[in-house]
Amino acid sequence: MPISHDTGPRQATAQTLLSAIECWLSSLTGQNYSPHTLSAYRASMHRFGEFLGRYGVDWQDCRPKDLEWYVVTRLEQDRVQTVSVKRDISAIKRFYQFAIKEQERTTDSKVSICNPTIGYRLKSAPKPLPVVLDVDLMTQLLEQAPLDDPEQADLWVRDKAMFELMYSSGLRLAELASLDVADVDLTAKSVRVLGKGKKMRVVPVGTKAIQAINAYLPYRTLWQAKKVAKIAKPDDITPTSTVKALFISERHGKRLSERAIQLRLSLCATRAGIAQSLHPHLLRHSFASHLLSSSGDLRAVQELLGHSNLSTTQIYTHVDFGSLTKVYDKTHPRATAKKS
Repeated sequence: MPISHDTGPRQATAQTLLSAIECWLSSLTGQNYSPHTLSAYRASMHRFGEFLGRYGVDWQDCRPKDLEWYVVTRLEQDRVQTVSVKRDISAIKRFYQFAIKEQERTTDSKVSICNPTIGYRLKSAPKPLPVVLDVDLMTQLLEQAPLDDPEQADLWVRDKAMFELMYSSGLRLAELASLDVADVDLTAKSVRVLGKGKKMRVVPVGTKAIQAINAYLPYRTLWQAKKVAKIAKPDDITPTSTVKALFISERHGKRLSERAIQLRLSLCATRAGIAQSLHPHLLRHSFASHLLSSSGDLRAVQELLGHSNLSTTQIYTHVDFGSLTKVYDKTHPRATAKKS
């Protein structure tokens, strides 16, 4: 669908921009962009469009000075972090690249679109080091005592399997939530993971995670059977379910959402007496840091995490150095000044 380049007293309207944005996002759908990325692009462009509309700037006539004012507004008035603004700029850049290409295909276009991001550079803020759990806290989470409440005890069997697998194999939240039963090979102790950009990788699964998954699978079968029994027709003697998800809801028998997994981790951490706020990606960070600390093999960690670039993995070397510094400060006889 070509982008409209109609002109008028105020040139392109806000509706024209919204249509152009949807046209652009539609073109990305078949290019291995995740729903999360598309949603972020849409949010960034809507914010930018609202800004342009507020100041009467036509998106087809936007210039670097307008972009600079947008950035200043986001940083100083909205008080957002630099990394958020950089994401906005990235979306704006890609949108205008698409719009210009569309314009070149349109012979009757009367408007010359320029990409306002050309030549614009926003200084990067220092990238924060990922927070990791130490081994003791991870053990405290994963080896907490079962609950007295039967229903919650059953749910913990599933939750333990999820968190053991995330930590064992360094999975992203989206990767864990999208796993099917067929993706896990309990005999080979491996899991097939569909990562960012729909890149497939196979990673090992530790013994404790395998044990936790084996303990959970009978519960999964029971929960699915309960769900099938509820929806089965009276004349359906052998009802079957098409749900392939590995981790499912006890109540609904459907695939657990990412949000549900986040909430379960937070709840389980609180029950384990962990005061630190936990999020699923923290388990992935901890996996990488602990593995690198033990092995020192950066390339292997890169492959296990599914990082395209080694530079992305290298941040964990700084995390490990931080832990070494703490050990040094505590143990070296001349690391700190003695109290007189």
